[in-house]
Formats: sequence, C-alpha cells, structure tokens
Amino acid sequence: MNDPVLTSFLRRQYEEGMALASESDLIDLLAWPGSPPYRYTALFSCRGLVQKEDGSVVEHDRFEVDIWFPPGYLQGAQNYPPAALTFEVLTWISPVNVFHPNISDCAPFICAGHIEPGTSLVQLLEQCFAIITYNKVTMQETDALNQAACVWARNNKHRFPIDNRSMKRRQLEFQVE
Repeated sequence: MNDPVLTSFLRRQYEEGMALASESDLIDLLAWPGSPPYRYTALFSCRGLVQKEDGSVVEHDRFEVDIWFPPGYLQGAQNYPPAALTFEVLTWISPVNVFHPNISDCAPFICAGHIEPGTSLVQLLEQCFAIITYNKVTMQETDALNQAACVWARNNKHRFPIDNRSMKRRQLEFQVE
C-alpha cells in the first residue's frame, strides 16, 4: 500500500475497532490478514430477526457482516457514485434469512445510510448493530432493500427495538469496605 494517509487511517481503525470489541460482549471483530488490515468480519451476538421458511418471523442471536475499506475509501465520490460506497464497504454474510428492511433478501447488501469517505470502523459497527437490533429501520418501501420486511416492520413497531442492550459493557463502580 503506497498511500500513507490511508495506511495511517487503517491503523487507527484497527486500534479503535479492537478496543471496541474488547469492551463489548456483543461484538467479536476479526481482522483479515494485512498490515494494517483493510478488511474485517464482525460477528454480532445480539437479538435481531430472521424469517423462517414457513414465513414466520422469529428472533435470532448471531449475525455476520464483512467490512472492507477499498483503496479509494478516503476519496469517496471521486472513486464511487454516492450510494455505491455503502454497498462496496458493507457486505451481509449471515444468516441469509435475516429479516430487516435495510438488508436485502436476495443479495448480500446492507444499507447503513450514506457512508461518507472516512467513516470510521467503529461508526460502521454501530450502524450495523443499530440495524440488526431494529434501533434503525427504514419504513418506506421505496427506500427499503427488503420491501416485505418494511411492511412487516411498519405493522410491528411495538416490538422495536428487538435488543436494547448497549454495544459496550457497562462499567460498574463500587467500593468494598
């Protein structure tokens, strides 16, 4: 990698991402080979939804997303059309039957909104977590990647968020006498 700015950015992402993972019981972060890494697999152990073969929507507690920082990530629009960066950076891995308006039901796409060039790994993890747990939900079919999930979500708002735990472990302070 010849770009010292991108290399510095990627080192910082590794440090901050691993620090977040060490402070969380809900996220495991696996860095792909590289120095510094430019790709990660995030394993979320939080509650979200899947749709079973019979059409029922049930809770699930294990989700996987890949995050990739392409060579032109910090330049953004110079290298990618506005929405393309989102789909270039985030890839939905599993489960394939995930049920959320922001996650495609037929391709490995997850929409975390518009990703600006330089959006940090921690911010991307927070966005994915908010989507999986239904803290962030698109309620318009014209803007949803999964229109059936969008209709379902509008009719089931009372169930959200599915998981309201914080990504980070809460620090307990106490004194022993």
